[in-house]
Amino acid sequence: MAAYQYLTIEKEGACDVVTLNRPDRFNALGRQMVTELIAYFTGLREDYKTRVVILRGAGKAFCAGLDLQENNDEAKDSSKKELGAGISGSLLFQRRLVEIFRAMRMAPQPIIALVHGACCGGGLGMALAADIRLVTPEAKMNVAMYKIGLTGGDMGISYLLPRLVGTSVAAEMMMTGRFMYGPRAVQTNLASELFPNQAEMEKGARQLVKEMLAGSPDGLRLTKDCIQASVDASSFEAQVSLEDRQQVLMVLGGDWFKHVGDFNKKSKL
Repeated sequence: MAAYQYLTIEKEGACDVVTLNRPDRFNALGRQMVTELIAYFTGLREDYKTRVVILRGAGKAFCAGLDLQENNDEAKDSSKKELGAGISGSLLFQRRLVEIFRAMRMAPQPIIALVHGACCGGGLGMALAADIRLVTPEAKMNVAMYKIGLTGGDMGISYLLPRLVGTSVAAEMMMTGRFMYGPRAVQTNLASELFPNQAEMEKGARQLVKEMLAGSPDGLRLTKDCIQASVDASSFEAQVSLEDRQQVLMVLGGDWFKHVGDFNKKSKL
């Protein structure tokens, strides 16, 4: 396994527990962390041993977003300056950041984000790129870039957020930068479940992992593909055609018969 400076990867069977580990900076996205996140999530595409990923933050926050202090420091060194270095440099910087979220969505493993404390800007982008979000009451999420003179459309947020919460709530967040806390996140479908504290959230995540791993490995991967395709499906018929092909693949793959046999043994009928 690759050695990381700002990520810790713990193996729990077929599940990777990935911790953003810059607690002194509230896990802000610095240059090195961005590089490590891209490398890790890109590597998942050919990792068939890892079936589920839990993503969390060390310390008091999930992720405070882009490390603006680091960017200010690097701006003094023209050899490192990207953000604000003209149109070409800024675009290069933007596209590099987006690679994190693209890699998360392209990873075949479902990703469960455990959100506590600050989840701002790029941190919100990561949470949105995950497949499932769990929160604690003090989790606070916002489109922080709007607060610093940029648009609210950044890092895929304008694509993902309206699809989760609808255009009204998305506009509220993207046009004000105001915070949404854990309880409302669940009410608006931004998150799946609210837990009283981090310890209970960790337990809830492990229960999800257990239930996911009980199914077929290929079935889990194809289900993620199917859900993502459904968001932009051109019609009901187009999506059903995808579902039909996936189910035939699963039946002919042979794993289905084993799972049916196991189900029948457990069934009381």
